[in-house]
Amino acid sequence: MSSVEISEARRQFSPDHCFLNTATVGLGTSDAAAALESDLELWRSGRVDIYSYDDMIRRSRVAFGQLVGVGDIDNIAIISQLSLASGMFAASLSPGDEVLAAEEDFTSLLFPFLARAEDGITTRIVPLERLIDEISEATTVVAVSAVQSADGRVIDLDALVEAADGVGAMTFIDTTHAASWLPLDAHRFTVTAAGAYKWLCCPRGSGFMTIRPGMHDRIRTIAANWYSAEHVWETNYGPPLRLATSARRFDLSPAWSCWAGAAPTLELLADVGVETIHSHNLGLANAFRQGLGLEPSNSAIVSTPIDGAAEALAAANISAAVRAGLTRLSFHLYNTEDDVEKALAALS
Repeated sequence: MSSVEISEARRQFSPDHCFLNTATVGLGTSDAAAALESDLELWRSGRVDIYSYDDMIRRSRVAFGQLVGVGDIDNIAIISQLSLASGMFAASLSPGDEVLAAEEDFTSLLFPFLARAEDGITTRIVPLERLIDEISEATTVVAVSAVQSADGRVIDLDALVEAADGVGAMTFIDTTHAASWLPLDAHRFTVTAAGAYKWLCCPRGSGFMTIRPGMHDRIRTIAANWYSAEHVWETNYGPPLRLATSARRFDLSPAWSCWAGAAPTLELLADVGVETIHSHNLGLANAFRQGLGLEPSNSAIVSTPIDGAAEALAAANISAAVRAGLTRLSFHLYNTEDDVEKALAALS
């Protein structure tokens, strides 16, 4: 049950215009901005306490875990970009392995797998609507976004897990456009990864990877570093290799200031709750779709091929984006019915 109402959380956000572009970059909160400003002042004055970031990162792991259904933070790693996580997973594959992926997916998901073609890794690309049906005994990994970046399509995660588990295939799920508003149980998948600067409203340079229990030894630690050690501050020099036994072995060296802003934001989202945000976002997106004469959908993203839509929205001082030839609008907890009405008026 939510401990913070949407209306209360919305007071943390202060866009100066109609902002419908979370799928490009989420808005920062007042508390995050204050934390970043404080951190910058500490940096400027030479008073940064580097040990204090550990608690910010711990808080961020806990709150993110609440948002994706992972209660044990030993199964959550911190990353900086999606491609680092997909790169680690791709590096774990062996010659003869087959990756099944969607042709419409984002390149930071696809490229690390495609780049291993010379190593004997086959990446079979199919249209998203056929992906689940194409899972076969030959499939080693299914790699796909929970929500498509370009047009907001939401894949049937229940059907995907059932089909993949049925043939023993691993799953790599990009949750960048899902985490915070789409109910998830990340432990159902081998690995999930999310850049946190969109729907999680964190500074760019922060992100997360979840690893299913029992799979830590299956993923290669190609970016092993001082922060992925078992005892981070005790032994920073020399061999032997001494990685953490938990998912922290996949941690990337943190961009500290990012986590100063991430912790209060993720805690706010967790206090509001995914189910509440999900209901709010879909309500606005479907009200917008109805105004355009479209059928309801299960996505917080609405993409339209209306000619001149991007120009009309820009002229009305409404932030949106153009992706794959479509004008893309995205609705999040800081948006209201008034935003829907403004967008519809601009497109009328």
